[in-house]
Amino acid sequence: MFTHLYPHFNKGRILKTEMLTNLRDFPREFVDIHYADYSDGIVTGANLKVGPKHLIISPGIVRHEGRLYILNESTEISYLATGKELALKIRFLEVKEGSDLTVYSSEMVLDEQVDCNSSELELGRFKLKEGARLRQDYQNFTDFTTEYNTLNVLHTSYAAHGESTLSPLIMRYFADQMLRSGSADPRDLVFAMMCGNEGTVSRSMILHYIAGRMGIAYKEYTHVQIHKHLGRILDNVRSGGKARGSFSMGGPQRVIVD
Repeated sequence: MFTHLYPHFNKGRILKTEMLTNLRDFPREFVDIHYADYSDGIVTGANLKVGPKHLIISPGIVRHEGRLYILNESTEISYLATGKELALKIRFLEVKEGSDLTVYSSEMVLDEQVDCNSSELELGRFKLKEGARLRQDYQNFTDFTTEYNTLNVLHTSYAAHGESTLSPLIMRYFADQMLRSGSADPRDLVFAMMCGNEGTVSRSMILHYIAGRMGIAYKEYTHVQIHKHLGRILDNVRSGGKARGSFSMGGPQRVIVD
């Protein structure tokens, strides 16, 4: 499970190998300073892979309440077809104070209560029908929100400067689709290249792109709303509606030539 270990070097205590190993493997000051301005969420890794009966979580790092939790080895959690929406969460447990170590640990849970409380972080969710196969081979950008039998990572929060942002998987998929669309709008090309190269794109950059590209005021949106707006931009480019221009609040405009 994800853990956060803190060794205690107190006078009169025996110096143990476990304490020195932790000090060796975790350059604490460096990472704490590096991620000081980051929000909570997935820092890197912790990707989900769907198996026939298990969800596999890859090694990774997550941030919660300013602490980094590390998963060193892949972990599996079994799932069943219930027809109900289930969320795979990291549930952060109460701190355990010991004489040598302070342990911040967690557990993986599949929960019917999909909304996360302050001690939880969602990795993905799904609603699997009996006899169906859970999949993650997305056919198009809209497919990320397919209700049944599809792994949904849209609600997963990734750590970024200031505030959490969307999954790099979603943003890279958007970039790929946009570059394939043939758009000549410089904003589309620049933003797509940013998503493709960086993966984890700051939330504010995504919101600024949406506002500028659609010709609307900058506004805070949920992950679901952001996905919807990005999908609308893709659809507009593909349809040729305003692939080389911008959106308008009133929709497509007519040009009258005198």
